[in-house]
Amino acid sequence: MALEEIAASGHRETMSDVLNKCSPGQGDDPAPSRSALDAEAVKVAYRRWAGVYDTVFGGVSGFGRRRAVEAVNALPGTNVLEVGVGTGLALPHYLKTKRITGIDLSGDMLARARERVQKEHLDNVDALLEMDAEDTTFQDDSFDIAVAMFVASVVPHPRRLLRELKRVVKPGGHILFVNHFLAPGGVRGAVERGMARASRSLGWHPDFAMESLLPPEDLVRARIQPVPPAGLFTLVTLENI
Repeated sequence: MALEEIAASGHRETMSDVLNKCSPGQGDDPAPSRSALDAEAVKVAYRRWAGVYDTVFGGVSGFGRRRAVEAVNALPGTNVLEVGVGTGLALPHYLKTKRITGIDLSGDMLARARERVQKEHLDNVDALLEMDAEDTTFQDDSFDIAVAMFVASVVPHPRRLLRELKRVVKPGGHILFVNHFLAPGGVRGAVERGMARASRSLGWHPDFAMESLLPPEDLVRARIQPVPPAGLFTLVTLENI
């Protein structure tokens, strides 16, 4: 999944090289993510990637995004926060009755999303904001639903992201994640652990464990669903109590 591109200096560089220039962040997470990335590194990477993101990543992530949006559409509540909205690939698929606020660290990705909103007349998109998902400026209890698509394994502190989403979602609302998580065992788990050594070349981290995101008390009550057809991604739904 690494994207090969020509850097400004004239030498070839992969997106994973850009992302890995910063070491994993250290924080108060009990189980910090191995794929923790500095926020500025993410901005730099996606600034370079924004123009071809839909082509390179849109197809790979399409099943997960559609499944997450279907789940959001089926839930009660109107005000939805989409974390990691990127170029807005998911925006056209929400019901018109859902009011969407999207946030992302990358201004370049958000510019593409705004173009999509205008081109497709997505009147239910209220705002697209450049914002750190771990430290938003929203008031407590601002949303009925928050959905984070493919960001849990990228943010520096996954547990901090979870706490922030719990803060901005109303009690009784729902928090959803769609992501690739490490298989708990078996052949796939062994393969993913083996692949972890090649994370820099792959541009993603196959060994991101769900326990890095969810503490035990949330893990036992979360609804966990593999995303067909291959089950590479997982949809996690958590009621905010």
